[in-house]
Amino acid sequence: MEYNTTREPLIMREYGRHIQKMVDYVVTIEDKEKRQKNAQALIELMGFLNPHLKNVEDFRHKLWDHLFYISNFKLDVESPYPIPTREKLRARPEPMPYPKRYPRYSHLGKNLENIIEKALKEEDADKRAGFANTIAYYMKLAYNTWHKELVHDDSIRSELNAITNGQLEFTNTPFVKAFREREGREGNRFQRGGSKGGYQQRTNGSGSGRNGKSGGKHYKKRFK
Repeated sequence: MEYNTTREPLIMREYGRHIQKMVDYVVTIEDKEKRQKNAQALIELMGFLNPHLKNVEDFRHKLWDHLFYISNFKLDVESPYPIPTREKLRARPEPMPYPKRYPRYSHLGKNLENIIEKALKEEDADKRAGFANTIAYYMKLAYNTWHKELVHDDSIRSELNAITNGQLEFTNTPFVKAFREREGREGNRFQRGGSKGGYQQRTNGSGSGRNGKSGGKHYKKRFK
C-alpha cells in the first residue's frame, strides 16, 4: 500500500494528486508536439476542475502559470502568455508608500487643514465666507462629538483666528444640537413601570398620562 507520507509533496493541493502526476508525465514526454498537445489538454482539465476561476480575470493565464508552477518550472512547452520563472515567483513586491500626515491640530484632522488652505486661496468673497461658515460648523460639531457640554461660539472664533492668523471669520452662528443632552431628554420620556413590565409615560406629578385617571380630560381640553 502506498501512503501519502511516502509520496512527493503536493505543490498545489487544490488540483489534487492526479493532476500533479499527469504534469510529471508530460514533463517526461520527449516528442515536442505530443508534449504540447498534452499540456493543452491538461489546461482544459484544470479549468474543468476549478470552475470558480472562470469568472476571474485572466482565467487561462492563471491556469498556464499554475501548470508551470506544478511542473517545478521544468515543463518545456509553448505558452500563449509569458512563461513565469522561479526568480519572478520568489521576488518580493516593492513596498507601497504610506501617506504620512502630521496635522498641526490633531483634534480637527488633516482634511480640515486642507479645506482651510483651499479657503485661504479663494478670491471670491461669497465663497470664502461660505468656507468659513462650513469650517466653523465642522469645528463645533467635532468638539460636540468628544465633549459633554456644547462649546461657545467665541471659542470657535478664537481658535479659527489662531489657525488662519485672522484671515477667516465666520458670519453665521453654527447651530449644533448637543447630542448627549438630546439623547438624555429622549431617554427620559419613558420610564419602566407596571407589574407586567410595560412602559408608562412620565408625568408632572398630576396623575395625567396614559395610565392616569385624568388623562382623558387632559386630551379633551387639548383638542377642543
